[in-house]
Amino acid sequence: MRRLLVIAALMVPFGLQYSLQARGHRRHPPPARYLYKESTVDMSARQNIFLGWVDIAPEDWARYGYADKGEWERTISRLNMESQSLCHAQWLAGRTIVGAKDRRDENAAGQDLHIRFADVRLDYDNYLLYLSIHFVDPKTNSEIASVPVRPYYGDNWGIERYLRAALEEVNRKIQVEVTGVAAQK
Repeated sequence: MRRLLVIAALMVPFGLQYSLQARGHRRHPPPARYLYKESTVDMSARQNIFLGWVDIAPEDWARYGYADKGEWERTISRLNMESQSLCHAQWLAGRTIVGAKDRRDENAAGQDLHIRFADVRLDYDNYLLYLSIHFVDPKTNSEIASVPVRPYYGDNWGIERYLRAALEEVNRKIQVEVTGVAAQK
């Protein structure tokens, strides 16, 4: 009996350690990722920027617990507008940012840079928003730089809070690519 108690006492710390490691994935976000410039194009002189729409699939409304498609579309719209506003105020301050009004808006006329998002996919189980970022010269409609599909992490409970945090990480990546430096949060 004594041997069993000693073995159990020795095993408890190992079990606790593994359970805390497994739990830690959702509790603590990884350090800010992708905060290095990947593109070789200098976009720092671009002052007028058209920021595209993060097109999160509106047909997935039921999967995320929404009452109807309209409610989910309003949530997507609100998240995009908030992200565009924060990008203007915090991450690309001093530049003129025009944001897309909806998923079909791509009118970048008169702008120096058009930022498009593609390959958008949610991994709700792991709090990840996957997307690629494309930097386009609106005058020639040619891509000047891109960031391949990456996961952006949102460590918060609830779909809206998790997406808000992931979109903030996307904005930080945009800042690095456009300005060449990352501001401290």
